Amino acid sequence: MSTPMMRQYLEAKNSHPGMLLLFRMGDFYELFNDDAKTASRILGLTLTSRDKTVPMAGFPHHALDHHLPKLLRAGLKVAICDQVEDPALAKGLVRREVTRVVTPGTLTEEDLLDPKVNNHLACVCPLGRGRWGLSWVELSTGQFHAANLSEPETLDLLGLLGPAEILYFEERKEPGPPLHLESRFPEAALTARPDWTFDLGECKARLFSHFGVSTLAGFGFDDHEESLRAAGALLGYLKDTLKASPGHLRWLRPYSRSRILALDEVTRRSLELTRTLRDGNRQGSLLHAIDRTATSMGARLLGEWLLSPLAEAGGIQERLDAVEVFQKDFRLRQELRGQLSQVFDLQRLASRTATLRAGPRDLGAIGKTLEVLPRVRQLMESCRGPLLPRLASAIDLMPALRGRLQSALADSLPISPKEGGIFRPGFDPALDELRQLAASGQDWITRFQAEEIARTGINSLKVGFNQVFGYYIEITHAHSSRVPDNYHRKQTLKNAERYITPELKEQEDKVLQAQDRLEKREYELFAQLREETAACAGALLQTAEALAAVDVLCGLGELASERGWCKPMLSQEPALEISEGKHPVLEQSMPAGTFVPNSASMGPDAGMVLLITGPNMGGKSVYIRQVALITLLAHAGSFVPARQAVLGLTDRIFTRVGASDELGRAQSTFMVEMTEAANILNNATHRSLVILDEIGRGTSTYDGVSLAWAISEFLHDHIGCRTLFATHYHELAQLADSLARFRNYQVRVRETQSGILFLHRIEPGSADQSYGIHVAQRAGVPVPVLERARHILHDLEDRHLLAQENPGAIIRKPKIIQGSLFATTEDPLLASLRETDFSKMSAEEALKLVQRWQKDLGKDSARQQGP
Repeated sequence: MSTPMMRQYLEAKNSHPGMLLLFRMGDFYELFNDDAKTASRILGLTLTSRDKTVPMAGFPHHALDHHLPKLLRAGLKVAICDQVEDPALAKGLVRREVTRVVTPGTLTEEDLLDPKVNNHLACVCPLGRGRWGLSWVELSTGQFHAANLSEPETLDLLGLLGPAEILYFEERKEPGPPLHLESRFPEAALTARPDWTFDLGECKARLFSHFGVSTLAGFGFDDHEESLRAAGALLGYLKDTLKASPGHLRWLRPYSRSRILALDEVTRRSLELTRTLRDGNRQGSLLHAIDRTATSMGARLLGEWLLSPLAEAGGIQERLDAVEVFQKDFRLRQELRGQLSQVFDLQRLASRTATLRAGPRDLGAIGKTLEVLPRVRQLMESCRGPLLPRLASAIDLMPALRGRLQSALADSLPISPKEGGIFRPGFDPALDELRQLAASGQDWITRFQAEEIARTGINSLKVGFNQVFGYYIEITHAHSSRVPDNYHRKQTLKNAERYITPELKEQEDKVLQAQDRLEKREYELFAQLREETAACAGALLQTAEALAAVDVLCGLGELASERGWCKPMLSQEPALEISEGKHPVLEQSMPAGTFVPNSASMGPDAGMVLLITGPNMGGKSVYIRQVALITLLAHAGSFVPARQAVLGLTDRIFTRVGASDELGRAQSTFMVEMTEAANILNNATHRSLVILDEIGRGTSTYDGVSLAWAISEFLHDHIGCRTLFATHYHELAQLADSLARFRNYQVRVRETQSGILFLHRIEPGSADQSYGIHVAQRAGVPVPVLERARHILHDLEDRHLLAQENPGAIIRKPKIIQGSLFATTEDPLLASLRETDFSKMSAEEALKLVQRWQKDLGKDSARQQGP
């Protein structure tokens, strides 16, 4: 079928490939062909056909906000093609244009976003020599960044951002997403962009024009910085999709890793910072446990602080001092939290206003938030310390805008600006006059109905209105004989007839003209007020950032007071002293007073490598994670769950915990262990904190002990970082005899007649039993299996097969003064492990290498044991 309307549709559709096109026809959005089939399946729409050849489906235009989230959750991108001229004034075909493109990364609507989670749009492009340009934006809050990173850094930062959508440079020779983005970020929408959009000259010109500058040096970028290609391409995509310039993006900020305590993807996941490992829920995570924020802006910022803790003492101390102010002042804390609870999401409101998507209720929410600001700033200005007064000064009261919104907007506002009732009486004389005209027209209709009932004697007579037929007089069939001669039939219904009279038609024209003029005037005033508010977007976003920080700090003060947490002290020494520390999540999930606290001491004298042995369920894993979380919380600027804490500044936290196969990436349990171990050994510094929960459990006992032994030596001798190592390899305890800063700790267990009692206490010493059969009994393993296991265990112990001789005597010592398996050429296997960069190998290559190591270890073990 080829009609002018369908040609218009196809032109819009072909201009937006890969998108679902919503085509406005009158009061409906229609979809055709495959789009109709897709929409009918997702939205439950009835699939019909046009001339029995073109599948079609549609829904009323006012249902757009209801259906759009479902389409986006299905991973679709949507182009909205609207009528851009009044059909009554159109000469021929109504002009239509795509007024908006909606993608997962360009959302600003409140109903489409999680209020506590950022919605990032990212863009990556290759820069050569193993470097990548990465830029990202949170359109709903106006945050815009760019960075020049290595490939591992790029992937790690993308994992931290969790983008809803990723733009990528489409190679002509090798089309498709780079960096295995499809498998690494399956929940992100991937959007290819043509190579010309990444041209450095074009991208710089785009950025210069947007920010109104001739250089980006003032933003912290060299004008030849290649990461600007990613930022410029991203900005171009925003202009294409929004059909306007995102004027609220006022800054492009460089990303600096040096100020941040680095947490890689493995650490973020294993410490369950924002989601649990078991089911991926927010509840049960560290973020959920510590969130006492009163605003959605604060909740999002708290997540950012948790995922990117500070590594600089000055910034950390400022936050801690501010939290202390709130922790000590109950009245200040409570009043401020009460004021903040009245603050709306100013970041997203400002962004919607700047992109001209704000409705009347959005402007009303901005006005109500501005009313709270004077008291919030007054409370902040009286606080001591540098941070809180600085945040107070960043809060712009905007009295002119506040007064304008207060005087203009009605108390009860509609959702859509076209519904009317936006402005107060007296705000605009012309609007008041039109309202009076429209109201008098309605009064005339009411009087007319009463007069006609009296004249005809038909009490059921009523005057109504609809969009198709206008005003009408409705009379049931039972009274059809009493219809006056001047009534002209307009519509026949099942139980009634509808009529019109010349007098009613004349009044209809007057009423509709007045109503039409009223709607146009009210929309003009609204658009003007929205533009006035958009002009303040920069001040609104600056104020929103300050309010979010105040909310986080006040919430952390509430948490510290509620839980009795202490203010940690910072040290320049790579040490750690925690007195009666607790796990911040588990402590809150257990009955009060039941969690057993444990202390930790690490440093040159107290030991840099702590080996923790003991049974499963004894608390080893909880203890080492607890130390990591306390360290992380302190660097984020939070008080910590302990009686006292002195923490040395840390540059990175590494974890190697659990045993989760990554079969989707062709990586076995042991391969995952070794890859994570290699990452630690290659990247940890003397200021890092390393958490190891089992090493070498995915291979044979001899292989596992050998690797765990060698890794422990390397961490002690070559890196010298704080390390907590929980293991069932009791043989490793003998390292304390040869390594000066190696200490043994164990989980206390009390044996009773009925079994064992876990005391969950960590104390010096090493365990000599794992109590695995006792744990299996608690887990419900059948009695015959338990009895058979005990018999085998006793038999093996009697025959000395589990510990034939001292492993320390078996392992050959390198012939150097400060001995280490890594410091000698006698063991090429361990040297190979240290020098191997798994990140540059395919999974198959790495697996073959590990298998070769296993084979070599077997040969070496046979040589050591002799004939």
